[in-house]
Amino acid sequence: MAARKSTFDMPFRRRREGKTDYKKRLALVKSKKLRLVVRKSNMRVIVHAVRYEPKGDVTVATADSRELVKYKFYGTNNTPSAYLVGFLLGKRLGKEKCVLDMGRKSPSHGNVIFAALKGAIDAGVEVPHSAEALPSEDRISGKVLDDYAKKLGDKAKTVFSNYIKAGIQPGEIQKAFEKAKAEIAKVKE
Repeated sequence: MAARKSTFDMPFRRRREGKTDYKKRLALVKSKKLRLVVRKSNMRVIVHAVRYEPKGDVTVATADSRELVKYKFYGTNNTPSAYLVGFLLGKRLGKEKCVLDMGRKSPSHGNVIFAALKGAIDAGVEVPHSAEALPSEDRISGKVLDDYAKKLGDKAKTVFSNYIKAGIQPGEIQKAFEKAKAEIAKVKE
């Protein structure tokens, strides 16, 4: 006698690949608010404002750490870059209400995802959050990186070589951050 029925259900492809947590996504979609989607790769930070539509999600605004070159800052995947990307998205988005979508990342207080969230909040986006989850001002502004560069001494030129190529000297990251933030603050919706 041949088997006529499957004994198990095959999960969705994105679930099998570990890309989507459908239970979490459903809860975010049910909120009927824009989702502030923060994704960190090995080289950059990308932040989107996404609206759910039955035919597929619609991206309302986006910002990428590669864009920070326009504002004379070296965009990578660290805390100051994430803050500036979130701030840039917030300036483009305006005063909207959003919910944070971290994807499959586990929340860790003070990480890059929360730095991007802080940037968006400072730009005027309303997102429910806990203040203790946000990184410190020293980490956001790059002061921690400057202190580390000073501690390294001459070795800082090799560790911060990409910043030097971008025209930012080790120990001056905080100044470059403040200038970039001031330039982004001029961005209109």
